[in-house]
Amino acid sequence: MSAMKILLLGSNGQVGWELQRSLAPLGEVVALQREDSANPQGLCGNLDDTEALVHSVRTLRPAVIVNAAAYTAVDKAETDANRAKVVNATAPGLLAREAATMGSWLVHYSTDYVFDGSGDQPWHEDDATAPLSVYGRTKLEGEQAIRSSGCQHLILRTSWVYAARGGNFAKTMLRLAAEREELKVIADQIGAPTGADLLADVTALVLHRLQMRPELGGTYHCSAAGQTSWHGYARHVIEWARAHGQALKVGPEAVRPIPTSDYPTPAQRPLNSRLDTFKLRHAFGLHLPPWQQGVERMLMETLR
Repeated sequence: MSAMKILLLGSNGQVGWELQRSLAPLGEVVALQREDSANPQGLCGNLDDTEALVHSVRTLRPAVIVNAAAYTAVDKAETDANRAKVVNATAPGLLAREAATMGSWLVHYSTDYVFDGSGDQPWHEDDATAPLSVYGRTKLEGEQAIRSSGCQHLILRTSWVYAARGGNFAKTMLRLAAEREELKVIADQIGAPTGADLLADVTALVLHRLQMRPELGGTYHCSAAGQTSWHGYARHVIEWARAHGQALKVGPEAVRPIPTSDYPTPAQRPLNSRLDTFKLRHAFGLHLPPWQQGVERMLMETLR
């Protein structure tokens, strides 16, 4: 396969940062920042500025557009719905139409929030969507705009994304566990913590395969194997950190489970964020590691 030009949007985010590494072997990666005043062509990757975004795509004419940018402030989106819609729905739709015109691929990331979180079974790709929040609705609208454009696309829905770089749930739990005598953590939301590095590696592998088998494009669920609650996640992080010499006031037994109803937020969260990944694993011959493995790797990197 010849090297291809890949336009990466959202390169400073958790997934985007890892994608800069994982996509490099596939070709020339042009990573555009939200604000990129140093770019001699005046190009930028700001999804809020749809006119500049289209100009950038038409100037670069990439073989692949990888959109790792999104409006992810779930609670803020409830009162900032217009901007969430532009970034999560309008801009991906424009990217898709440009990709269709150029014959390019579009890679896009979506979320478990497109489902209503009912039941206790993992969600399949073709299950009925019913988002509970502005964030979920705008992400679903983005998916729909991509599919309706007719472009060659790969949409990866994922859940509970974290990375060693920047803030994350595990780091917050460790900070609080060093300060407090007890932690209260939600125990009735179930999902799989998924590393940005895993998402990036899967993206690169799948994108490579799609060059040879384009008929495999479409929507897939991608998350680490297994499941846990935020409470179980916190306990695992604290147990691991204490076993590796971290001085914490809170032990696993002092992490108390609470229901979502005890911690109200502006946006409603799905209780069931389990994603069935069989379609992805079967189509591309992938093994997805257990969530604990990725979290522990992140902790080793964070705490060393």
